[in-house]
Amino acid sequence: MSKRKLTRRQSWRIEKIQKEREKRVSRRDDTADAKLGESDLGPEQDGLIVTHYGTQVMIEDAERMRKRCHFRSNLGGLVTGDKVIWRDGNPYGVVVAKRERESALSRPDPYGDMKTVAANIDRIAIVVAPYPEPHFNLIDRYLVAAEAIGIEPALVINKVDLIDDQQRAKVEAIAALYTQLGYQVLRASAKNDEGLEPLRAYLAHFTSVFVGQSGVGKSSLVNALLPESNIRVGGLSERQTGTHTTTSAQLFHIPTGGCLIDSPGIREFGLWHIAPDDVLAGFKEFRPYIGYCKFRDCSHTHEPGCAILEALETGDISPGRLAGYRHILADLHPGRGSY
Repeated sequence: MSKRKLTRRQSWRIEKIQKEREKRVSRRDDTADAKLGESDLGPEQDGLIVTHYGTQVMIEDAERMRKRCHFRSNLGGLVTGDKVIWRDGNPYGVVVAKRERESALSRPDPYGDMKTVAANIDRIAIVVAPYPEPHFNLIDRYLVAAEAIGIEPALVINKVDLIDDQQRAKVEAIAALYTQLGYQVLRASAKNDEGLEPLRAYLAHFTSVFVGQSGVGKSSLVNALLPESNIRVGGLSERQTGTHTTTSAQLFHIPTGGCLIDSPGIREFGLWHIAPDDVLAGFKEFRPYIGYCKFRDCSHTHEPGCAILEALETGDISPGRLAGYRHILADLHPGRGSY
């Protein structure tokens, strides 16, 4: 997605609004500091942000006790999943430092700039279903996005109870291809609890998110994994998707182990501002051949001595995956993926 071109007046207005926000934040910090003197705060301790309330965050301590906290504006943006250092207070605590993030999920804001929506994710579960019909290219896009930020992806084929003769061959082809590529492929049905135990085992000990197109049953899977949180999660309707959603991400503890961060904005996570080299590296079977082409600026479409095309000829790369790479590249970077 390319950034919007703003007029001079629009740019001036945005800058003015930003300065006004900075003043409000500064006043908020001064007010919070006045209410909470250093002597009124407890010792520093580690915490985890489990949700964000705009000017405050909810912190969870090592005992899973939760506390609303103010945070200093100089910490930058805080998001669900951030690990922080905070001090308890009455009635609110204060976040005083943010630990370095191991990973971050981002998406464009209304102006095309990237905004982090969740941090310290370990696993991304890409959810597909017989209906709406799954597509290899869409799955590849999610895989490339996950690979680009270094998060392990898996494929979850949901609603297996709805697989019929019309979609059976397509679903089996998808399962076979991505299993062969080394990705974990899980089958599940939230309706009849089929395959939920292997899914729970995959998510245990990690912080995960579900992504995928609308209608594949992400909410149903969340509710099946978090039976005591149905009211809270059920409010995050599948229809609440869109580029500019403001619904806060929430972190939930799965009773059988692991954590799940959920929000409509995360569920629609995809490819944003990814460089051509990252798209290429996102196809894991391409990696052994990257850097071995005859020409440094090889487009992998027609050049002699192209290591990718040679791997295609030997069957080490499938025509479908190479076509998928070119399609993604053409969409993200017009003119780079055509042939």
